[in-house]
Amino acid sequence: MRFTWDADAQLARVMTVRSSRKARNLLATPGAPAALCQVEVTFCWVTLEGTGTVVTDPERVALGARLYAKRYWSAPPTPSDRVVIEIAVDRVLSLNA
Repeated sequence: MRFTWDADAQLARVMTVRSSRKARNLLATPGAPAALCQVEVTFCWVTLEGTGTVVTDPERVALGARLYAKRYWSAPPTPSDRVVIEIAVDRVLSLNA
């Protein structure tokens, strides 16, 4: 899963659509814990844990898209029901990262 990380704000963002399982889970249980993990082939990984929120505000979704494009060098898809999941990170676990 692709995500962006704002270390200053301790905020991870995941672009997705409202109908995705991850968004529906958070919409059904507002303030639920969320985690994302990224593993590299060089035997390193990072897991970010915190409270997840589905954001539909157009300005925050646009910010998520800009940060995504900057990190991945291409714009994310633009479906009509695009949202951003924001995870207010309170725990970072990692190995060799």
